[in-house]
This record gives sequence, C-alpha cells and structure tokens, in this order.
Amino acid sequence: MSEPGGPVIGTQRFARDRERMVEEQVAARGITDPRVLAALRRVPRHTFVDPALQEKSYGDHPLPIGEGQTISQPFIVGKMTELLALTGREKVLEIGTGCGYQAAVLAELAARVCTIERLPKLAARARETLEQLGYTNVWVRTANGTLGWPDEAPFDRILVAAGGPSVPPPLFEQLAEGGRLVMPVGDATSQVLQVVEKVNGQMRVTQNSGCVFVKLVGKYAWETSTER
Repeated sequence: MSEPGGPVIGTQRFARDRERMVEEQVAARGITDPRVLAALRRVPRHTFVDPALQEKSYGDHPLPIGEGQTISQPFIVGKMTELLALTGREKVLEIGTGCGYQAAVLAELAARVCTIERLPKLAARARETLEQLGYTNVWVRTANGTLGWPDEAPFDRILVAAGGPSVPPPLFEQLAEGGRLVMPVGDATSQVLQVVEKVNGQMRVTQNSGCVFVKLVGKYAWETSTER
C-alpha cells in the first residue's frame, strides 16, 4: 500500500526508519517469517500516530494513541503476527483495533480482516486511516470485543490485542476448527502470549513470551476498567 501524500524527503526518511525498525527490532530478535517482515516494511507505521509523535513512531516502544490506549511495540506486532501463521487465505478477527496499525499488517497477509474497537473515536480514526491507505479488505466495527463478531464467524485466525484473565468463550466458539487464536493472558499488569488452537473442538494451548498489554474490557474480561 502506498503512503499518503507528503514531502518526498519525509517519505524517504520514514522508509529508512522503517527498514531499521524491521532489521534491528524485529528480525534481530528472532522473527523470521519473510511475509511478516515484508508486511512490516510496507505498512507506514508513522501514519497511525499523532503527527507530534511521528518522529518516534519507529522506536522500540509503544506510543500513546489517545483514549488511554497505545500502539504496540513493533516487535510485539511482529511476534503476534508470526504466531498466527498466516498463509494469505484466512479470514481474521482482531479484537482491539486501536489506531489500526495491527489491522493494516494483518490486511497485508490475510484475505479478510474484521476488527473490533470498543472506543468510537479510535474506531473512526482507524477506519479513516485504513481507507486513506487504500486497504479494501478490512472492516472496522465499534462493539464489545469479548463477544466477537458472530455474524462473520467462523474465523480462521483471531488476534486479541489486549490482555485478559482468560480467552473469552465467544471468541473460542467463533474460531474455526483447526484455527488459531493469539492473546495475552494474565492479570491486569502482566501477561503471557498464548497460542490457542482448536483441535476436534477442544482448546490446545501453547505458552509463548511474557508481555504487558492494556486491559481487555467486556463481559468476558475486565468489566470495570476504563481501558479497552
């Protein structure tokens, strides 16, 4: 996808920053899927943050995007995307659209992306950014993410970009047989990335690396938080 209009020198600088981000923060830490690395090279991360923060957008850290939410650290985006093991044919559900950056990366790698954000301002902004960048295979909905998107189910892959105490039952129900779900699971301050596969209707869980995400909020997660 092409970047929105702007000074050529700025575009070139951001392209260099993006290449450095992929090489030093993602590939150097063990992300090896060439399709994931290529997607991270293509998606202009700086367009998903406030203009005042664009100079920091390719740094090795999350950034605030408003409403108490953040855009995830580049490595975490690469890690979660690689764990999904996408081939290009999948329908993916993302919970926690945020600014839309992760959805854009998924859109580069999957056939269809359905993404849910519970905060209307973030959902509207993400939808606008994705449209400006020319993504036509992403659908954004404002809703309670822990309930999933029943009328679009089943999903081949599900990515939950917020931490919860356990996998919400509706999300596992909406996961296709043989499908894969990636989610940070733990308490309110620290989680572990879990890879959940549906095998003969049963949950098979693999623990991955530790992480820290904003809270997943809803009926099947943290109901009283003011976060996602």
